Amino acid sequence: MYTLYGFPKTRAFRVTWALEEIGLPYEYKLVNLLKGEHRRPPFSERNPSAKVPWLECEQGGLSESAAILTYLADKHGQQEFIPKPGTFERAHFEQMMYFLMTELEQPLWYRAKHTFILPEEYRIKQMLAVSDWEFERAADVFSTLLGEQEFVCGDTLTVADILATHILVWAQGESLRLPENLKQYADRMVERPAYRKAREVEASQIPQG
Repeated sequence: MYTLYGFPKTRAFRVTWALEEIGLPYEYKLVNLLKGEHRRPPFSERNPSAKVPWLECEQGGLSESAAILTYLADKHGQQEFIPKPGTFERAHFEQMMYFLMTELEQPLWYRAKHTFILPEEYRIKQMLAVSDWEFERAADVFSTLLGEQEFVCGDTLTVADILATHILVWAQGESLRLPENLKQYADRMVERPAYRKAREVEASQIPQG
């Protein structure tokens, strides 16, 4: 049994979806970011970075959503949700994971930081235009890499698809332009039963009042 510490509409959703997709038992514990619970004990003692997601495992805790996805797939779903280590397919999977995190997601993160995360005195309005431009360039590259494939790594769903879909849905929420094949890809992915179940789990965790 895993324990996932998270908050709705954050990267914790990626882990919720992965747990549902792989079919693993878990408990979701809300860390109320609106009340600053991530910066105070007991959560800050578990995770000094004061970020969600945080996954409690038998051996200890893990942060960073991409690392958690890789761990869960390696441990519970190898050759179904992740290619075998040491293969070219695994190298391609990791290439895509790194691209998604460092090229496709980063402009969205910069956008968020300069909109509401950073203290106002450190926000730079011009960063919004820069971030949008960088995202659209990265989205065009991802469009070419994906092509007509059903999934990020070919014909098989991997946890890279969870990462990619979350980023694309995030971008759509910001009204950013997506190439047509990326729109169609995201539309297919959000229809998956595990995606819908993860959304239900998150909805049940939204703080009231």
